[in-house]
Amino acid sequence: MTRTVIVIGAGLGGLSAGVHAQLAGLEAHLFEHHTAPGGVAACWRRGKYLVDGGIHFMMGHRPGGPIHELMRDLGIIGTTRFLDMATYGRFVSERTGRALTITKDLDALERDLVRLFPDDARIASELHRAAGAMQGMTDMGFGDPPELAGALDGIKMMWGMRGQLRYLTGRNAREVREWASAARDPELRWLLENLFLPEMPVWFIFMLLGALADGQMSLLEGGSASLVEPIERKLGQLGGGVTYGATVEKVLVEGDRAVGVRLRDGTEHRADAVISAADGRSTVYGMLGGRYTDRAIEHRYASWPLVRPLVMATFGVARELRDEPWMTVYRQKSPLDVGGRAVDAVPERLFNYSGAFAPPGRTVVQVMADTTWDHWASRAKDRPAYDAEKARVASALLGRLEAHRAGISADVEMTDVATPHTTWRYTLNHQGAWGGWLPPAKDMLKSLPRRLPGLRGFYMAGQWSTPGGSALGSMWSGRQAVQVMCRDLA
Repeated sequence: MTRTVIVIGAGLGGLSAGVHAQLAGLEAHLFEHHTAPGGVAACWRRGKYLVDGGIHFMMGHRPGGPIHELMRDLGIIGTTRFLDMATYGRFVSERTGRALTITKDLDALERDLVRLFPDDARIASELHRAAGAMQGMTDMGFGDPPELAGALDGIKMMWGMRGQLRYLTGRNAREVREWASAARDPELRWLLENLFLPEMPVWFIFMLLGALADGQMSLLEGGSASLVEPIERKLGQLGGGVTYGATVEKVLVEGDRAVGVRLRDGTEHRADAVISAADGRSTVYGMLGGRYTDRAIEHRYASWPLVRPLVMATFGVARELRDEPWMTVYRQKSPLDVGGRAVDAVPERLFNYSGAFAPPGRTVVQVMADTTWDHWASRAKDRPAYDAEKARVASALLGRLEAHRAGISADVEMTDVATPHTTWRYTLNHQGAWGGWLPPAKDMLKSLPRRLPGLRGFYMAGQWSTPGGSALGSMWSGRQAVQVMCRDLA
């Protein structure tokens, strides 16, 4: 008789868990709160425009490593087109007029940094040297789960990274903003902090630029949907199923063993095992009532910070914006108030690299800004006030683009605003944190257990089981959860 598994959530982690369970000979069924798959890797239609609220770029799609193998197993390879990135982005300061475009040419990057920031040539040299050394490291951390990894696995991993260890430890394990504080030029400090997130470890920036130089960074031609849909399709082809609009409220436990779930509508569904790829806090403290924790879990939920929530304004523009970088980050002359947070960096994404997002002659332009959860959660209780605040923020962000794209406001045909409350409403992610944890830099490579203490037949997957989140980390966590489950069921 085939053993069954219930997966909570049809985001990337849950879909991956479902596919890997089917590949392992189990019968998987997913229950998803939303009416569509993908979780935070979401796309939606607004008339003739496609809004992509999810994945910015991918790493490690080329053959030869575990990431490519993972994507092959999930049905992604051969169906999804990856567009190689020659440019990471452009960084423009409205305060001084200085601008830097980062391409895959590391030598050019060092020259440009020295030209723009001559007093910080040492940092330019360090970045060039370290990024070069980190080429080929996009598969770092994609191994067995801690429950199945032995001492020899750790030694083997360290040996494989022996040439890069100096760039992963010591000073390079600190936060980017601490590293950036050594720059003499304040504009370089700002640039370094905004290459990704200032709380990330320094080695992550080295790895990012190394992947770009190595030809291992790409954009998705069809957006996030072109990653999600093949996995959902593969799940169905293997015999797995998904029920959408089905919110799990409780994990059923008998004798400290997970035996199924209860939905919000009161129906119960039983299985031999349960995997949660849902919000971590809701899972541990809601569905399980906080009964299966230990000191480490309690510490994470009490003290680990979350990825800062975002407000995202997307505009359908009757204007072609070709031959421009897909991303530009503008340093503002004066900070912009976005939901109680003073923002001096406004990233703009141009979906100009594919015809999937807009009709000919038009472009999808997306502007993002850090914000706060409380600001939007309080206004969401009053729908007119919430809508008015969304309109105000969208207008303010669009106004900031006018300095660089004169008259763009008059060309706007569609406006869509997603707030942290939007993220929460569709995914139930705690406080709208799109990427889950943003743990201390020293914990970014920490591999979290897939089991909870004292509970059998239950496993965790998704971004809340993977420090730093990421699409790849979530998909890999689904694979790891099934690995551990299969060992337990054997």
